Order: sequence, then C-alpha cells, then structure tokens
Amino acid sequence: MTDSAPRSTPNELSVPASIEAEQALLGAVLIAPASYINVASYVREDDFFLLRHQHIWAAMSRLSDRREPIDLLTVSEELDAAKQLGVIGGAAYLAQLANSSPTSIHAEFYAQLVERAAVRRRLLKAADEMKAVATDEALDLDNVISKAETALYNVTDRQIRRDFMQMDEAVNQYFDRIEHLINNPHDQYGVPSGFQDLDQLLGGFQRTDLVIFAGRPGMGKTSFLLSAALNAARLNRTIAVFSMEMGSDQLVQRLISMETGINSQALRLGRLTQGEYQRFVEAAGRLSRLPIFFDQTSQLTPNELRTKCRRLQHEYGLDMVVIDYLQLMSAGGNFQNNRVQEISYISRALKELARELNVPLFSASQLSRAVESRQDKRPQLSDLRESGCLSGDAQVTLADGTTLPIRALAGRSGFAVRALDTGTQTFEQAAVSAAFCTGIKPVFRLTTADGRTIRATANHKFLTPEGWARLDALRPEMSLAVPVAAGAHAVEAAGFADAQRTPPVPITAAWDAVVSITAEGWTDVYDLTVPGHHNFVANGIVVHNSIEQDADVVMFLYRDSVYNRDTEFPNMADVIVAKHRNGRTDTVHLYFDSALTKFMDAAVKKVDLGDQR
Repeated sequence: MTDSAPRSTPNELSVPASIEAEQALLGAVLIAPASYINVASYVREDDFFLLRHQHIWAAMSRLSDRREPIDLLTVSEELDAAKQLGVIGGAAYLAQLANSSPTSIHAEFYAQLVERAAVRRRLLKAADEMKAVATDEALDLDNVISKAETALYNVTDRQIRRDFMQMDEAVNQYFDRIEHLINNPHDQYGVPSGFQDLDQLLGGFQRTDLVIFAGRPGMGKTSFLLSAALNAARLNRTIAVFSMEMGSDQLVQRLISMETGINSQALRLGRLTQGEYQRFVEAAGRLSRLPIFFDQTSQLTPNELRTKCRRLQHEYGLDMVVIDYLQLMSAGGNFQNNRVQEISYISRALKELARELNVPLFSASQLSRAVESRQDKRPQLSDLRESGCLSGDAQVTLADGTTLPIRALAGRSGFAVRALDTGTQTFEQAAVSAAFCTGIKPVFRLTTADGRTIRATANHKFLTPEGWARLDALRPEMSLAVPVAAGAHAVEAAGFADAQRTPPVPITAAWDAVVSITAEGWTDVYDLTVPGHHNFVANGIVVHNSIEQDADVVMFLYRDSVYNRDTEFPNMADVIVAKHRNGRTDTVHLYFDSALTKFMDAAVKKVDLGDQR
C-alpha cells in the first residue's frame, strides 16, 4: 500500500483491491466535483489501496472542508502545498485520471467497489489479529474472546451508518405505516404482549423502545416476561430471553405449566397423572417449535449482550429482547464504587442497543425497599431509582452561590447548581434535568465535626475518600467531601464563604468528619437529577443525585394479595404504566393464577349500583 506506482498486483498477492475502481472514482470527482458529496459519507482516505490515491482523496477532502472547488488545478496545488504532488506522479497523473475515467455518472458505483474491497482488507487484518490473540497463551480465554470480537466488530461497526433522511421520505414512511394500520385494523405496529388491554394502551412493544417492568420480589415479574415472550413467539416473533436468575430448565418448567395448566410443583417433582403426561408431551412439542432462544450467562455485560444479540439477529432474525433482570447485569468492573452510576450506564447501554437492533428491549427490574415503608404499597417512579433522598428543608447550592430548599425546586428543571468534578476535585456549574418529591420516608440526621447537618434517607450516598457510600454505611470519624474556597479554613453551611456571588477564588473539595447519625422520624423527601456530574451540594455537603430513567416505557407489577391476605381480589394483578414516552399512562388489570404462575386477561364486569331496585 506504500507503492505509488499504478499496478495490478493485488490479485497476485491475494489482497482485495480494485485499482481501476479507485482510478475511476477519483477521475469521476475531478470531472464532476458534485459527485464527491454523494460518496464522501462512506468513502474515506484509508479505503484506497494505493498510497497515491489516499493522498489525492485526502486533498479533495480538505478542499471540500474549506468549501473550495475541486478540480485539476486546486487538487494539484493542494498536493503541492503538502509536498505530495511528486509522490502521486505529478499533475500529469491527475490529468490521466480525469481523462481515463469512463463516466462521472457511475461515481457511486465506483465508490461502492472501493469500499467493498477496503472492508475485505480490514477483515483480513482482523483475522490476523484474532489469530495472534488466539495463539497468545498469556491471555485468558475470556480476554481472547473479547479481543477477537472487538477486532471483528471494529470492521462491522464502520459499516453501520445512518445518513440524513429527508422530510418527504420520513413522511412517506409514516404515511405508509398509518395506511397499513387502517387497512389492517387487527395488525399492530409493535410486538404484541398478548394481553388485550395492555396492547391497546401501548400498541404492542415498539421498535427501539426500552421497556422496564419493575416490581418487588414475589410479584411475578419473571412469569409476566415469559408470558409476553410466549404470546409473541406464538405469532412467529423471534424472541431472545436472557435470564441471569433462572436456568433454562426452570424457565421451560414455567412455560410448560402455563401451556398445560399443570401445577408447577407437580412438574418439579415429576408426579403427573396419565392425562397430565399426555398434555405435557403435546405442550413440549408445541413449545419446541417456537422461535425462543435462552441465554443463562450470569453477570452479563452490555457488550456481551450486544454481541450475542447481533449474532442471533444475523443468524435467525430478532424481534424482541427480554432481560431478567437489569440489576443482575454488570458493567464489567468500571463502576466498582458506584452502583447508581453502574445501573445508569447499563440502562443507557440497553437503550442504545434497542435503537441499534431496531427491536423492543423488555427488561425486568427490582424496586427499592422504599415501597415497603409506605402505607400505600403501589409502586411509583421514584421507587425505581437506585438513590436516596433528602428532607425538604435541605439547602441546595445553586450555580451563583445562593441556596434554596430542595422542596422549593421540586417540579423545576434547567436551573444550574454547583457540582463536584471528581477528577479535578473542583466545583463547576451543572444543569439539573429534574427535581422531584419521592414521597414520605424515614430520615436520619447526619452531623459533622465542623457543624454541618443534613437529614437524608438511609440509602442516600455521600462522597468519602474511598468513593460513594450510603448513609447507613457511614460511621463516626469517617470523612465526607465538602466545598471550600481555596485558602479558606472554613465555609458556611450553605457551601460557600460568600453566598451572594460567584466566589472570586476556586472552590475545591475538602473533608469534614462525621460526628453522629441519629434517627429523625418520617418526613417528605426530595432529590435532583444532575446529568454528567451526578452530584450536588446540599447543606454544605457533597451528595449524590438521582439517576435519570432512560426507559421509553416504565411498567410496575402490583398484586395486593402479596401484602393483604384478606384482599377482595386475591387473583387480580395490576400492571401500572407509569411512564409512556409516546402515549398515555393507565393501569391494566390482569388475572393471576398463582398455582401456574400465569397471567391472563381479566374479565371485568361493570355494575351500575345506582340502577338497582
């Protein structure tokens, strides 16, 4: 590739390349410069095999970036200025390219030939890299597989490009979709869950959506996910199920129980009657033909999930991904001291994967224990956040140094606060995307050696020299991060020596020791979301923020019978759609058979009590 002379040796060397296509493309651009714009989005300098052609394309790119015309003269001068004109064969070679190009009309076809050969060369290089790591005995097997996959996907990732779509094309696509739904009223645009009222509300699980399905342990989250997967698979949708909590035998047992009506305990012990055994055999045959794929990898990382899904999509197609459950995934050791940010990273990665694969990603999630501390046990969005809360009187330090009680900020967004850059240990301005009340919860009063005090829930996190730690993990004499003006010995509880203006000297992090932590009863509590920094200053102490939820749809599963044995509706399960980015929210009632761990559409009959005589 360093040889600048025109030659046709690539085939002899078994290296994929088309010198003629490279020459034709360069000549076409010299003849018709407008064709450069049509191909520049996917042809790059290193796609060319010959070094002289790389130099010429780079010169054209620089001219285009400066919005200067591309022609024989300008390209020649650009190469001369870079001291490359002689290397490529002089102006005579440029003229030869322009004169020998068959036509400029087929520039895009020539570009595709150039790109195709370049991809094949990269694949060969990736194969060499994979061979090298595979034969390196010093590497463990997991590292070998990871490096090999990285080498391969570095090639394929470059092929994934999303060009601009003109408005008319976008409108036409949407028009076709609506027209199809009008002509086929029973069809759904999304992947159906199989539950009539839920599908009516959501229109099925939509492509590119991240759907979070949350509930406390024992509610039946796994059974619901399996029910939805089974219902979709019956309609010939290919489903990938990643279970980090149950093995495939346990999952199949639940599916068999749902399909046959045989009690799960009887299946587990193998105590079946002749009739039940016959139903079991028939159900096993039906289920074995469904396009459902199970993966039981524990502590699955987003990268591993992505690799497995892409492979499955390539081999069999893919319509929906089901994950059980989000908190059992791992970020790969990058967030050892901050579980909140790790969950945020995983959640964002799942959303990106849903968009990349163009499928709905349906994940179960555990709720925080805050649900158990309330009289009303119905879940709410704040229960999904893995973060604590502060009492409403906590004074939040704004970007200008003034303070406001966090209660007064609830419902607002877009304002700026002071947040710590944990890398530089200095405080910066950071925007708040959400401020909200999370209910009434038990709080504890934390007091420091310098007299700072704050009331927070047991799970709210504070910054220590070892990283973020929950309040209930703090002990007397442990140090907490606090803001202090450079050179100052102390700051006010609000966080800054001069709360009326931006400090004239940098604000840096210092340390203040915990003196005591005492219970303070129940009160209304609040939190902020600060993207990027993920912290803010309250009562002169650095505290963690709440992580924004990336999901497009958030649903909660609630069964009153779990908390109330005397409930009037022991078999009723509520699916609470608490967040729906593209539609309304509501509660869907389902019937739950605990013996079969099976969800079904509920038959609801409305009675007008006022008409009784």
